[in-house]
Amino acid sequence: MKIIFHSLIQAFTHSLIHAFMHSRIQALKQRTMNQPIHDDELNRILLKPRFKFKFKESEQHILDRFKEKLSEDTCIYTGKVVDHHVIIDVPSEQEHFWSPQLHVEIEKEGDFTIVKGILGPKPKIWTFFMFLHFIVAIAFFVFFVIFYARWSLDQDYEITMIMCLLMPVVWVALYFFGQLGKKFGYKQMVGLHELLEQAVKNFKDYND
Repeated sequence: MKIIFHSLIQAFTHSLIHAFMHSRIQALKQRTMNQPIHDDELNRILLKPRFKFKFKESEQHILDRFKEKLSEDTCIYTGKVVDHHVIIDVPSEQEHFWSPQLHVEIEKEGDFTIVKGILGPKPKIWTFFMFLHFIVAIAFFVFFVIFYARWSLDQDYEITMIMCLLMPVVWVALYFFGQLGKKFGYKQMVGLHELLEQAVKNFKDYND
């Protein structure tokens, strides 16, 4: 009986999360972004869109191109180059809580130079967001242990069972809260991505 009840709880939680995520992902595809960053459908779902280029130009040549682009009078963005990393921010007067930051990493790989880009909230915002996810995961584990112990001892377990079912819902809600923030910063993401493409537009991409 206990095994059956345990299986029912797992099935219910799984179906609840699957149904909720499916409905929200479909809604986000229709409303959040008309065009995924870098034309990659996966970037609709990822909270931090990412992309990669493969060039034959040297690392220094590509870094110099970014420096030139950022120094142009028409460039509204601020940025810095640290070793083989380029970090670009939106103008301070346009910055808000969900404003993205573009982090570009340039590294040598065989005969090619790989340029990896990632768009997302600034590190302090992202760290706080991940901390909330961590707290929810720990809370789920604690409530599940208490629930299982009470269930095994035939004690009252309704509250802990409800909390076990609630934690995955909270986790999913946090994910879609992040997607909402991504929606608020989408135009700025597009602007930062366009800046990157302008910087490397004269280089041939050898990605498959």
